[in-house]
Amino acid sequence: MGNIGLPELVMIFLVLLLLFGGKRLPGLARGFAKSLREFRGALNETKEEIRKSEDSEE
Repeated sequence: MGNIGLPELVMIFLVLLLLFGGKRLPGLARGFAKSLREFRGALNETKEEIRKSEDSEE
């Protein structure tokens, strides 16, 4: 459970296409990708701060 395969991805794409239309999907995808990059960057920064904090305590 939790694995998304090709049929599920196709279904999600079709639902998004119906909801937002073909013209808005590229912009939505770019916005999602940008948000995901920012989230991952913040997550990596937090991990690095925790690692540094643990190293300084030792």
